[in-house]
Amino acid sequence: MTTFVLFGGTGDLAKRKIIPALYSAFLNGRLDKNFAFYGAAREQIGDDEFRKRVSAAIAQYSKADVLNTPEKLDAFLAMTFYTKIDARVDADFAQLKSSIASPDTQSTLFYLATGPDLFVPIVKQLSEHQLVGKLARVVVEKPLGRDATSAREINQALRVYLQENQIYRIDHYLGKEMVQNLLALRFANLFLEPLWNRTWIKDVQISISEQVGVESRGDFYDHTGALRDMVQNHLLQLLSIVAMEPPVNSAPDSIRDEKVKVLHALHKFTPDEVAKKTVRGQYRAGAVDGQAVIGYQNEPGVPAHSRTETFVAIRAEIDNWRWAGVPFYLRTGKRMASRSAEITINFKQIPYSIFGGNQRNLRSNRLVISLQPEESVELFLKAKEPGEGIRLSDVMLNLDFAEASTSRRVEAYERLLLDAMHGDLTLFVRDDELSAAWDYVDPIMTTWQNDAEGLKSYIAGSWGPAASSYLLAQHGSSWGEEFVEG
Repeated sequence: MTTFVLFGGTGDLAKRKIIPALYSAFLNGRLDKNFAFYGAAREQIGDDEFRKRVSAAIAQYSKADVLNTPEKLDAFLAMTFYTKIDARVDADFAQLKSSIASPDTQSTLFYLATGPDLFVPIVKQLSEHQLVGKLARVVVEKPLGRDATSAREINQALRVYLQENQIYRIDHYLGKEMVQNLLALRFANLFLEPLWNRTWIKDVQISISEQVGVESRGDFYDHTGALRDMVQNHLLQLLSIVAMEPPVNSAPDSIRDEKVKVLHALHKFTPDEVAKKTVRGQYRAGAVDGQAVIGYQNEPGVPAHSRTETFVAIRAEIDNWRWAGVPFYLRTGKRMASRSAEITINFKQIPYSIFGGNQRNLRSNRLVISLQPEESVELFLKAKEPGEGIRLSDVMLNLDFAEASTSRRVEAYERLLLDAMHGDLTLFVRDDELSAAWDYVDPIMTTWQNDAEGLKSYIAGSWGPAASSYLLAQHGSSWGEEFVEG
């Protein structure tokens, strides 16, 4: 039997992501027969009202397939319950304990979809009410802290009540199918390994762009910013997978051991280097897909003179033998020209062209791994164009995963929820990984806080500040879309 308790069960994340993922797992027969789902929040409502909200969330956000029927929904709602919980009220946790089966005889998953300030109070109450037995696991959402110091304080406090293997620090990007395919691509294909180093690779670009603004999260986002929200977790996690050494096996800690080595090897910036190797920006009014949109400072919940960044570009460097001298360009932004997430491996130019000028204006070979909106792997090679003489052009070998496999695509949150229920830590962030990521980001944050003039503006619907293009241009590179447009 598995019991799933969702703290923050009436919140936005629960509604948009977690409940639909849980329902999808149910539709596809991935939950125990005796599964029980408890929503937990401070609001005083009953089971029936919570079930209405769960049903509405499924109707609005679920990507359920043809298996979805009223009978299936009724069966899911029958295993759904609600308990009123205030993190600082003992009686609420006593009531929770009386509602669920013994944590020593069942698997219990507690998901903390709350602010990080509630993580420790909730876990403390769970421990004091003997709800975190050996079979209990706790999922905590980002952001875990605001800097290295606060992250360590939270982790140390959690470890008072939990073992490390009971803590599941979730980063939903790690649940994406293509992120896991990165491991297969790197370590199940012999021909790539000899090329995967400084000898053959010119640079690596990891870019996550969003067309949306801050939506209804203006107040939260203004206290977070793109560096904390995206770079410290998503982008650095992707970087660590791209750059890691082959693990000894596929066990969770073998993989995470190699990832953390990469994060420790990241070159920490001095204040002068921050100015030269990072760009931060904030979107102003513009147009996205032909629709006029307001600037960041006019978004609800955002102060009129906010200095919070909505765009970040970084020229990162890894100080080890495999990657010394290879720049890793990281980029993320809101209100960009398109929604995409890509990893581009740019190989070096051939040492000498026997085709003369025909080769000069062509981009070097590259491997493009797309995570969204579609999942694909594209390898760009050179070939002769039909006709007289030899004129070279780029040709693409394309693996489209939607076409290559008819298997059901599992959404990131569904995969991560099931992994947590099954005790698989592979796709969750370990304590030392989180610490190493914050250690890299902290000097950048500190320097930015002392530099009021460094924030650039960019038009909504563009690819960010011009300074981000210069970051690459000064080393003879360009972002992928700039090469195509140019």
